[in-house]
Amino acid sequence: MSDCTHDCSTCGQDCKEREAPQKPQLNKNSKIGKVYAVMSGKGGVGKSMVTALLATLSRRRGKSVGVLDGDIIGASMAKSFGIKEKAMGCDKGILPAESVTGIKVVSMNMFLKDEADPVVWRSSLVTSAVTQFWTDVYWGDLDLLFIDMPPGTGDVALTVFQNLPVDGVIMVTTPQELVSMIVSKGVAMTKMLNIPIVAIVENMSYYQCPKCQEKLSIFGESNVDNIAKQYDIEQVVKLPIDRLLAAACDNGAIEYAEEERLSSLVERL
Repeated sequence: MSDCTHDCSTCGQDCKEREAPQKPQLNKNSKIGKVYAVMSGKGGVGKSMVTALLATLSRRRGKSVGVLDGDIIGASMAKSFGIKEKAMGCDKGILPAESVTGIKVVSMNMFLKDEADPVVWRSSLVTSAVTQFWTDVYWGDLDLLFIDMPPGTGDVALTVFQNLPVDGVIMVTTPQELVSMIVSKGVAMTKMLNIPIVAIVENMSYYQCPKCQEKLSIFGESNVDNIAKQYDIEQVVKLPIDRLLAAACDNGAIEYAEEERLSSLVERL
């Protein structure tokens, strides 16, 4: 075009000179092997607990592990790992906190004066914060980074999937039919963006009676196997209702939990 100013930001024309937007680059002092996003179609299904468990089990197997808390509004990863210190920095970037077993964690609560303070931000600020956790945090050398996503398929999910090198998604759900329908939307989103789903984890799948060992479907019969078959997802993991596991997460003691049902999934990561 003869009148081209070469300023693509002010032009709506689609031409060969238009440069593709640059993706955010990982902190230059960091190196990460694989990145997995843990997501759910809606809140309250135990997604963050599953993220913490995946990180814990990976660490037990000798992997260097990090957790990026992408749920800016409902941040919980620091609490799950019993981390109370605030964020600090060095000449290489923001320093993640380390759990008792050496898992590196960055969560919005580490930047708040009080962890109970609300984060009242518009979506543009939220997605910017998630991106900065990737570009500005000095992660060092990691084998695995788990991203605890906010519920749903909104701006943060789109930002992460389009801009970060996500190797796969672990989808978390519960047996209720409504939740399963919403999960299908999340699965469809990842398919649209060509990001593989590694597994579906059905949390609160059943309650096992401690006396007779009978498995009771408190929230209804599971439909997760049908969803996995529909979308060609190879692995399904079903976790029971476990008050001790929930308490460990609430009390910052997730790394002491004895839950091993996710082990087969962790071995694949």
